[in-house]
Amino acid sequence: MLLIGENLNVISRVIGKAFKEMDPGPIAEEAKRQKERGMDWIDINLGPARKNGPELMQFVVKTVQDAIGDSIPLCLDTSNIEALEAGLSVHKGKAIINSIMARQERYNAMIPLAVKYNACMIALMWGPEGLPRDEHERGALAAELIYAANEAGVPNEDIFVDGIVTPVNIQQQQSMSLLAFQEMLQDMFPGVKSTCGLSNVSNGPPSHLRPILNRTFMVMLERKGMYSCIADAYDDDLIAIARGKRPDIVEVIHKVMDGNDLDKGSLTKELLDYYKTAKVILGHSVYSDSWLEL
Repeated sequence: MLLIGENLNVISRVIGKAFKEMDPGPIAEEAKRQKERGMDWIDINLGPARKNGPELMQFVVKTVQDAIGDSIPLCLDTSNIEALEAGLSVHKGKAIINSIMARQERYNAMIPLAVKYNACMIALMWGPEGLPRDEHERGALAAELIYAANEAGVPNEDIFVDGIVTPVNIQQQQSMSLLAFQEMLQDMFPGVKSTCGLSNVSNGPPSHLRPILNRTFMVMLERKGMYSCIADAYDDDLIAIARGKRPDIVEVIHKVMDGNDLDKGSLTKELLDYYKTAKVILGHSVYSDSWLEL
């Protein structure tokens, strides 16, 4: 699984302050740490960037690339289209636009930026009515948005489809729908890539439960063909799993997905926790914050 580091984000107290004050120090240090952690891309999330958005995005892109060079491409994340273009105009190498919603007024304005700057784009399955209800609505939105991108000259290979991850504690069925959509994606649109905001699956549960939810869902998504995910660059276990260093964890999760019986008594406490977590995400168990204790 390829990883897009999520931590250069305006919601971080330290990074948000550095963005506000246009202080290059914390931004450069964060980029260097993510490079050391082996991230394949670094996401720069400015949020709405309503104040001085274009100036700020250019400043951050230049600061990051001055610090780490252009060997790690950047994923430019803001709802401010002017700020997005400003960042693309100074980015060295092939950037990713994060993201373009499946709403005509948005993609008509943003797809030309992908063409102009030869950038990849994340096609976000957020339509006119918001979150799609199931994998079929995701498929319909994907068809509309990918067709528009192809017509403008963006090849499938430059499109990352984001089917949208939702919190498992309130929307277990949406997790299943995303897995089903992910399995359909290559048949529908050969050559497209995919990504997701992985940490959204654990948005809401207590902080100590978030990592195992993220890791377990990542394994499930990868098995269904997920190409990359936007994830915590500081979760050592998640990185180890993504790099193929924990086949024991992957095997347990896959067996749960396949409906195979497991001898729970033969599992270590760690592997049993992944077994229980996979059951919760798949809806075999009702979510509660105490699922690991049951």
